[in-house]
Amino acid sequence: MPLDTSTYTLALLRLDGRRWNELRRMHAQISIQAAADGSSYLEMGNTKVICTITGPSEGRRTGGGGGDDNATVQVEIGIAGFSGVDRKRRGRGDKRTSEMQMTIANAFSNTLFTNLYPRSTILITLHVLSQDGSLLAACLNAATLALIDAGVPMSDYIVACTSGSTASYSSNDEAADPLLDLNGTEEQELPFLTVGTLGAGEKVSVLVMESRVQAGRLEGMLAVGVDGCKQVREILDQVVRGHGKRTLESVVR
Repeated sequence: MPLDTSTYTLALLRLDGRRWNELRRMHAQISIQAAADGSSYLEMGNTKVICTITGPSEGRRTGGGGGDDNATVQVEIGIAGFSGVDRKRRGRGDKRTSEMQMTIANAFSNTLFTNLYPRSTILITLHVLSQDGSLLAACLNAATLALIDAGVPMSDYIVACTSGSTASYSSNDEAADPLLDLNGTEEQELPFLTVGTLGAGEKVSVLVMESRVQAGRLEGMLAVGVDGCKQVREILDQVVRGHGKRTLESVVR
């Protein structure tokens, strides 16, 4: 059961005015690029990502990945030099980018019905326009919408968000509270994890944590993250249904 936050005082609000269990503003669109097989644009706060899908198509296969009886899911991430405060341009061999690509590829390889497209490749291309926390979560959510737009069958939505703790590892504060959907400033100061779930349930398909945290806080962080994923799924489902309704209306006319 989520805690009752109706009695929260102003002093307990975060820097951006949210309570501990509130998501940032989320905006998403589908079919933003007619030339792509599927595309999407997603904002989570000030984190902005464009995703395009190419395939399923032949070619672009590598030695790794699945066998000939299944399609191979490949991910390419391009991070704009102006997307972050440090104006750092990440190359193709950047370790953090490679880890994100592998995480996203593994998540969708287990969710998409790759057996329907033998000896083919599904290419997910992500362009990061702005970074302000929850980058991996935004990429996963954008890829889900783009794959739906491309008509690639999957068992259910993969939705993701971040959760953190109000105290660092060294503080050893037992009264630390969990936080939902961290922004860039919070990610720099606090321990956090990225959790992705499959569908509206609580089946975790992605779990990435790069910071240290007290073991006693992990369960609370994970519970808040899973609850946040349920909220994200409702938002993405509304986007998909709204796009489908507009498409159907345009055909009827």
